[in-house]
Amino acid sequence: MSEDERSGTGTGWPEPVEPARPEGPAGEPDPRPEAPDADELSPLAPVEPAGPVERPVDDGPSDGQPTEAAAAGGAGAAGGGRGRVSGASVMIAALLALLGFTLVVQLRTTSTDPAAGATRQEDLVRILSDLGQRETRLRQDIAALEDSQRQLRSGEQGRKAALEEATRRADELGILAGTLPATGPGLTVSFEPGTGQITANRVLDAVQELRGAGAEAMQISGAGGTPARIVASTYFLDGENGGLVVDGRRLSGPFTITVIGDPATMRTALNIPGGVVASVQGGGGNVIVEDRGTVEVSALHDPLKLEHARPVS
Repeated sequence: MSEDERSGTGTGWPEPVEPARPEGPAGEPDPRPEAPDADELSPLAPVEPAGPVERPVDDGPSDGQPTEAAAAGGAGAAGGGRGRVSGASVMIAALLALLGFTLVVQLRTTSTDPAAGATRQEDLVRILSDLGQRETRLRQDIAALEDSQRQLRSGEQGRKAALEEATRRADELGILAGTLPATGPGLTVSFEPGTGQITANRVLDAVQELRGAGAEAMQISGAGGTPARIVASTYFLDGENGGLVVDGRRLSGPFTITVIGDPATMRTALNIPGGVVASVQGGGGNVIVEDRGTVEVSALHDPLKLEHARPVS
């Protein structure tokens, strides 16, 4: 092929030769049977080459750099990849933020009392021990009540047990009310006036300390007059010449309180710093506390006369 033919195509290769259009009268089809269809000869229809067509090879730049089209395509692909990665990153970040918010809310909801968190380990152990002991006592009380219930429901034995239980409670209430005498271990507490007078407030303080220490029955006696039973409604007043008025009864000093209960516990309660013994000694008097293996509280308190209430069976 000559140089003129290669330069005429602009690519260095000859242009494909189109089939010749048959000549005939204008507007009439070709009368030949083997003539091609008019649509096939339309200038708009694609023309298939008669043989294989060789594509021009663009050597491109010789320095190994990509062409502009390839660079543009690569840039577009890279841009699309970066867009997809950015969207996934945003979704992951949103899920992580939601998870973190959920964890914070849960921790705040299930957080413990700050006071309990600041408690020392020794205090927590002590609290746990106290709760365990309380649980044990409650279980013992439940077992005792259930046993009493079974005895009360079991025929003749139940009636006997019910009578015994009622008698025991009546005796306890009689001792507390001061209508029954009582005996048992306890103390005698003697108040001796010195340079100062034994006032009613000092005696009342001693009675309250003894009650707090578990005293079950008490009576007070003086140098003159009959002993007086001490119950919940007992009152104390200062009398003449250093005496006392206890529930309307006049007593002269020195005074002695006889009490039934645990001797060690009651003695400790009376001798605490700033307690009854210290206050009486500070006022010029003296207090003598003696343990007794058996003491008797024989004074009785007159029962109240009820006007409206009546016991029922």
